[in-house]
Amino acid sequence: MAEETIFSKIIRREIPADVIYQDELVTAFRDISPRAPTHVLIVPNVLIPTANDVKAEHEQALGRLFTVAAKIARDEGIAEDGYRLIMNCNSHGGQEVYHIHMHLLGGKPLGPLLSV
Repeated sequence: MAEETIFSKIIRREIPADVIYQDELVTAFRDISPRAPTHVLIVPNVLIPTANDVKAEHEQALGRLFTVAAKIARDEGIAEDGYRLIMNCNSHGGQEVYHIHMHLLGGKPLGPLLSV
């Protein structure tokens, strides 16, 4: 079994967070160190450490990340102008908390992510 994370505690409401959405599959809350005017983390309620640990049984929860991201983008008024969704995997990918999660960023022009 994977180790519990700070996100697990947020999901169970054991530590404070600005939770803006929660259902039986996912929880969304504002990032405590936002990189854009809107910066929300969307996490599955089941602990999946990294993208490498995703299994077929996680498909419904991971699909919900995207539908909830679209809903939050509409609710936050950033859907029309656009937003960015980011998922990191392991240390070289920039993952800091080993509970798979999606970053929703928007509210300003974000520019290109990478130059090729």
